[in-house]
Amino acid sequence: MGGAVVAVLAAAATRHNRSLLASLLYRVARGLHDSSAAAEEDKAGAGSRRRRRRSSSSLLLGPDFPDSWDPPPRAAARAPPPRDAGADYGYTATIIDGKSIAEDIRLNIAEEVRQMKSTVGHVPGLAVVLVGDRRDSESYVRYKTKGCEEVGIKSLLAKLPGNCTEDEVMDSVSRFNEDPSVHGILVQLPLPQHMDEERILSAISLEKDVDGFHPLNVGNLALRSRKPLFLPCAAKACIELLLQSGIELMGKHVTVIGRSKVVGLPTSLLLQRHHATVSVIHAFTTNPEAITRESDIVISAAGVPNLVRGTWLKQGAVVIDVGTNPIEDPTSDYGYRLTGDVCFEEAVKVASAITPVPGGVGPVTIAMLLGNTLDSARRVYGLSD
Repeated sequence: MGGAVVAVLAAAATRHNRSLLASLLYRVARGLHDSSAAAEEDKAGAGSRRRRRRSSSSLLLGPDFPDSWDPPPRAAARAPPPRDAGADYGYTATIIDGKSIAEDIRLNIAEEVRQMKSTVGHVPGLAVVLVGDRRDSESYVRYKTKGCEEVGIKSLLAKLPGNCTEDEVMDSVSRFNEDPSVHGILVQLPLPQHMDEERILSAISLEKDVDGFHPLNVGNLALRSRKPLFLPCAAKACIELLLQSGIELMGKHVTVIGRSKVVGLPTSLLLQRHHATVSVIHAFTTNPEAITRESDIVISAAGVPNLVRGTWLKQGAVVIDVGTNPIEDPTSDYGYRLTGDVCFEEAVKVASAITPVPGGVGPVTIAMLLGNTLDSARRVYGLSD
């Protein structure tokens, strides 16, 4: 069965059927592997001792299925569970104010940028490559550009049409790599489907990879004995919010919902560096709510509105909601509003602390990006600690 067919079937199935399909396809792959081994044994002769055959690389790496969550209803308003469905609604959570935390961080960055300009006559520079006209991507880039202006960082933008070639994107990255006034480069994700995202991200100079997605940065993050040049901004923001709120990580059970390279994967790796016990939930996880109900901290980055209900949380859990899902809203100036992965109205009555959407992880993520850009410039100008 071809890889494309497998991907289509896995994406089209419901969560229950998708899990069964994944299991079936994995067994088929394993069966083909075992059959091949048996055939080789037959060739060797009946009298020979059965020898273990090493598994193929593809089998060891596991099946590559798309991590597609159940699509939310059009209005993204899943019906709330009954009031007595298992959650205790007597608790009122502390709101973790990401805007306030981000503002303090930006003020410190702005002061360091002024000092840099006074000392070396230069300021940090951040370049953004934006491909296509996705509303959410354009919105994120506006926030990043505005953040640069507020702290005195120079910003540059290469905006390309969605039907441009991969080489055109690579050319933009190459120009920014060679520009000494640019200390940070980010390619706004997601890219159009016809582009090789990994190839483009790998082309960014390691020293300018302020998003932290370069394979060497991710690899160094995974190895506790190594230190990456940059931490991915959203993962860094999650940890920053927890630390700034005085929440202990060592020894705590933390569940990360989602395993993307942008948030889920680096967040789980970073949490392990803080000696947390980490569970990762994805679209194929069986009974995910049972896992989250045992967790001290829940970090959700699935991109599914209202996925996490009050019944998913244990009393007093801390909730970090990374989801920023645009929902159609005719009353909004932009025609849509942002909502998180967590049903806030329910979770706020169960959790001990929670981030709102908007105003939680988002502003701190941008502050982390500005901080990474500043750190890159400090290294270039010999100002690092």
